[in-house]
Amino acid sequence: MKIDYFSKRNLELTETIRATVKKGSLLWLLDETMTAMGGRMLKQWINRPLIDNGEISRRQELVELFVGHFFERQELREKLKEVYDLERLAGRVAFGNLNPRDLMQLKRSLLQVPSLKHILENLPHEEASRMAERLDPCEEAADLLEQAIVENPPISLKEGNIIRDGYDKQLDQYRDASRNGKTWIAMLERQEREKTGIKSLKVGYNRIFGYYIEVTRANLHLLQEGQYERKQTLSNAERFITPELKEKEELILAAEEKSVELEYQLFVNIRETIKEFIPRLQGLAKALSELDVILGFAELSEQRRYVKPVFSSEKKIVLKDGRHPVVEKVMDAQEYVPNDCFMDSEREILLITGPNMSGKSTYMRQVALTAIMAQIGCFVPASEAVLPIFDQVFTRIGAADDLVSGQSTFMVEMLEAKNAITNASSDSLILFDEIGRGTSTYDGMALAQAMIEYIHDKIGAKTLFSTHYHELTSLDRELFKLKNVHVSAVEQNGKVVFLHKIREGAADKSYGIHVAQLAELPADLIKRASEILEVLEQTDEKVSYELNTNKDGHEQPLTAKEQTALQHAETAAAAQLSFFDEEPAAAKKESGPSKKEKQVLDQLSGLEILDMTPLDAMNMLYELQKKLRK
Repeated sequence: MKIDYFSKRNLELTETIRATVKKGSLLWLLDETMTAMGGRMLKQWINRPLIDNGEISRRQELVELFVGHFFERQELREKLKEVYDLERLAGRVAFGNLNPRDLMQLKRSLLQVPSLKHILENLPHEEASRMAERLDPCEEAADLLEQAIVENPPISLKEGNIIRDGYDKQLDQYRDASRNGKTWIAMLERQEREKTGIKSLKVGYNRIFGYYIEVTRANLHLLQEGQYERKQTLSNAERFITPELKEKEELILAAEEKSVELEYQLFVNIRETIKEFIPRLQGLAKALSELDVILGFAELSEQRRYVKPVFSSEKKIVLKDGRHPVVEKVMDAQEYVPNDCFMDSEREILLITGPNMSGKSTYMRQVALTAIMAQIGCFVPASEAVLPIFDQVFTRIGAADDLVSGQSTFMVEMLEAKNAITNASSDSLILFDEIGRGTSTYDGMALAQAMIEYIHDKIGAKTLFSTHYHELTSLDRELFKLKNVHVSAVEQNGKVVFLHKIREGAADKSYGIHVAQLAELPADLIKRASEILEVLEQTDEKVSYELNTNKDGHEQPLTAKEQTALQHAETAAAAQLSFFDEEPAAAKKESGPSKKEKQVLDQLSGLEILDMTPLDAMNMLYELQKKLRK
């Protein structure tokens, strides 16, 4: 499925729009993976859903299998906890920058594979057996690492103690010499204490002077003349050496140096041997990642009561009790209000009306997210789900400037709409939310209607189109594949209560002022807005009267009742909405513009607006206004 950048962003597939973080996105909801490589594969699946019915069904069958086998699923997930990031480890092997602990992580990961295979092979499904076959345990590599690398090796290659005893004979000889030499050093210290009677005498080592015998100044008188050869003088002690100690030192240091060099060479050889397994390790990583994601889908589907979707070849959408998966999780203890969605060949466009904040955008998004979840192989949030396989998803939701590119909010809106309209096919899903609100009412309404007609007549894509232009609801009489639905709300004691439930038919009003009231705007402002709304609604009746035509397209004469209502609307509009103190509109129409007004109009018509700066234009407008007010 193709999903453009705007749609991925609007649907918040991998990150949220506002905070650009994972929490609150679809990825955040679906990520029940146990490994880092599983998490990366899930993100790839979300960004590129499938359109191959066979491959989608294969994933869904595995999810269904694991939903029904709880104990096996939990055991597999526990085993995957012990698997490290094989993709990254294989990459480090390829680049030759693997350290001893990386090899130990690789070994521990490979040792989990036989158990994973065994569990899958015992599940009663062919797909589980096929998945088990893809889990290559790389026994040779695992055995080599088990025999060669100690359990807790250091990170550095220069410290030694990487290779196990018994792996290499020469290394064992060097280690034996080094260990025996150190044993001899410990025995020497004990002998010299007894010989001299100095209990604080010790045999030490540093990298500059090597091994030495240290005696404090207080005990120097207990030493015989010439017993030791002086090596170093300290503030409170003297350090000595003997020919025998010097000889042992050379033997011990030579053995240690040769041991570290040999260990490094053995490690390099092991690393080169493991490099031959890179293709097999990459295949294993991919199979384990897929298993991890599928198990996560099963875990999520069982926890959140998701159902297995069915794909329709008749391009039918049937969602019963559908929910927005992310919003439902965020609400947690609160009950999410589910909604149905039905679309078929006779019902391809749903025109959605209803109040602000009532859930129109949520409803649209949940349909798109449900389709995407279905096509990545996951179960979906509904009690029943029948879906077509969409080739593309397009969204036009929200508003934002693109200042860097010099594009306004409305231009961004039009570009996103253009992308959908020019690229969508009859197998696509389109979500358009409030198209046309970035320009004047009639411009926006005209564009919205033209887009609906174009999609209806020329594209035939499944489309969810939400709007506040109630005039568009009459399109269902002309476009037989368009149906009106609305999000219901009720008004109680002057306040709106959102029911968040999708109903058939058009909404009666938008309740915008009620939403402003919920936002606690000043009471005087709310009251004034209500007064203006009443006047505008009366004025709007005038427009509908003027466009009152019969079936043949000819204007019908206004009735006496309509003419009276029109006169009332004109009088109210003139009284309430005039900007300046002027004579009534009817008198003005008869007398024509005054001399002062004519001068202002002449001056205005002579201006070259395009040659003026915004500041110059504002100043000129101010001067013209002053002339009119004098």
